[in-house]
Formats: sequence, structure tokens, C-alpha cells
Amino acid sequence: MPFYHSLGQLPKKRHTQFKKANGGGLYREEVMGLEGFSGIQSLLYHHFLPPRVKTVELLGETKPAYVDFGPIRHRAFKTADIPKGGDPVAARRILMGNNDVTLGLSRPTQSMDYFYRNSQAYECWYTHEGSGVLRSQFGVLEFKEGDYLVIPFGTTWQMELSGPEARFFVVETPSHIEPPRRYRNEYGQLLEHAPYTERDIRVPDKLDIHTDRGEFEVRVKVRDTISRHILDHHPHDVVGWDGFLYPWIFSIHDFEPRVGLLHMPPPTHQTFQGRNFVLCSFVPRLYDFHPDAIPAPYNHSNVQSDEVIYYAEGNFMSRKSIDRCDITLHPFGLPHGPQPGATEASIGKTRTDELAVMVDTFHPLNLTADALELEKPGYQDTWMADDGEGSFFTAG
Repeated sequence: MPFYHSLGQLPKKRHTQFKKANGGGLYREEVMGLEGFSGIQSLLYHHFLPPRVKTVELLGETKPAYVDFGPIRHRAFKTADIPKGGDPVAARRILMGNNDVTLGLSRPTQSMDYFYRNSQAYECWYTHEGSGVLRSQFGVLEFKEGDYLVIPFGTTWQMELSGPEARFFVVETPSHIEPPRRYRNEYGQLLEHAPYTERDIRVPDKLDIHTDRGEFEVRVKVRDTISRHILDHHPHDVVGWDGFLYPWIFSIHDFEPRVGLLHMPPPTHQTFQGRNFVLCSFVPRLYDFHPDAIPAPYNHSNVQSDEVIYYAEGNFMSRKSIDRCDITLHPFGLPHGPQPGATEASIGKTRTDELAVMVDTFHPLNLTADALELEKPGYQDTWMADDGEGSFFTAG
């Protein structure tokens, strides 16, 4: 969420001498920005020279390996029991993606003992289970269940888990993750009709400054590879910074749903946008209030988008045989909607109690072998049941 923020010690004017106490020399200024000098940026002041790297080593490639999609059909994936273990970055498994975005899961069981910097993409970590602390050169952010952690390009971070394990739905994109343009005025301020405000955005509020010397590992992702950099100083040596570029948190529980006379379409639930995709939050809300309203969504064709839903919590009304932690993929070119009996079952209901994260992409998604291992067979066939049959879990 790009609004101005500052933290720690700063000189009165940028690009001027900023001296350490007791004749300790100068703090080292770094301009960290996107799109050359045309995008959002922050100015950081370091104890040590930012380019100092003791050794470098290539660890390998990171580009996802996609498999043949097969005949076009609706698909579902069971992820509740994905293998767990390792730290959040090491535990991540990419299930699907394209040139604009990748979608994956992470089920870590330990904190990170190294630092990570994604220099080719924004990352958004939806915290489904667990809590902890995200530490970066910009300071400290505590997170908990329901939080979206948005981490911009170039942030050097380390995640500490508070408990024995956690579960995340992870979005990665080589573009900004930001509020939709229709929620903002020409100055970037969120408008009155937006479903959240700046008050709901949590930003780093304290620095964790280190001047340690030794050997510190930073794994840098760029050009679809990972390199190991060994620094001779702690990477979180920033004494102050200001600007518009930094990690931030928004909780799905702070999203303010909109209610209408008749069923509201998915753009009502939009939370963020990226290049050629949107992210939406389905949260507890009242249903439509027309006397003849049908709360279940109408059938609609995905003519120019793939729709992915990660089902987190609650009782969703339009999906059959879908469980907590499942993911559905309704691809480009096919109509989809409530399964048999769901429309009738929704009539007369007054509210829904659900949490889900939806990503709609405007270019087709590819699948990985990990996704195929998790696929639930027969999902496409669930629309063939007789009306009134089955139990229902989700609504989009």
C-alpha cells in the first residue's frame, strides 16, 4: 500500500552528510526504487556499504516446470495434507502460474536461519494458519492468521514462526501488488467507497538494528535463479528510512464486504490488483435483500480469465465435495456456477460465514506436477448430479 512512511533516524535533507555519533564516519545512503527512478522508492541509511558481499554462489534455477494441461475442464486440488517441513521459503510448492503470477502453498515447520531477497517479484503471503514475525531492513511486522503479508521487490527478509508450524497461500508476481485503482483518488488516497482504509494497513513500526560482523547468508532470487551471498555484516543494519516502498500487512478480517439488493459479482470482493490478475477476499457477509433474491451466484462464463479459489474457512453454499484448504480452478472458456441443488438450497438464507481467497488471471494458467499430485478426480462430474443431491461447501 504505497503511502509515505518514515522510521528511525534521518538527516534533515536527503543526499547530505549523515554522520554517526562519536566520529564514527558516515551512514551509507541507499535509494531503493522500482522502475528505475520513476516508480515508488524509499531512502535507507545503513551502517555498512550495501554492496559489500564476501562470497557469491549460484544455487540453481527457480523457474516453475509446467506440465501438459490436458483437456480443458474444471479442476479441484486437495491441499490440506501437503507435505510439511522446512522454513517458509523452502517449503513453498508452486501449483500453477503464467508470466504474470504464480500461485503456491507453504507449510513450514521452522523459522528461517538465512535471509531472503526476491529481486524479481512482489510476494503476497496469505496466512491461513500460524503466526510469527517478518523481519526486514524496514523493521518488524508481526503477523497472524488471516493476514496478507505484502513484500515488495528487493526486500531482504527473514520469517520467524511463533508456533510449531504454519500454512500460507502464496502469490508471486513481477508487478506491483496494490489496491485497485477504482478505490483510489488521483493522489493515491483510498476513497470512501473502498472496502478498507489506510487505518487497516499495518506498516513496520520499529526497527531491529544490527551492527553484527561475521558471516550472514542472503539468498537472492533474480533472473529465475537463486544465488547465495555471504555478507560480512548483518543485512538489517538500517538506522532509518523513509518513502513509499516497504512491506505491509492487511488482514482479511478487516475487509468490509458490500451487500446489494441482488447478488453482487466477484469484483465487489476485489482486494488487490497486479498485472493481468486480481485478488479477491470472500468474507462473512449478509446476503441480498430483494424478497425473491437468489443468494447463490449465477452461472457465468470465464471467457477471458482463469478463476482460482483457495477455500480457507466456513460454510460455502455453491460447491459440492470441496473441503477446507482445497483449491478450485475454473479455466478460460468454460461456464461455471452452483452445482446441482445449491441454488435452491440458498434461497431464504440471510448470511454466509466464509473465508476464501480468489485469484482471477487474464491469461491462462499452467499447472505443475505438484498440482497434478493433489488433484481431486471427478470434480468436473459434480455438475452431473441430480438437483437436490449432495452436500455443499463453497460459494464464489
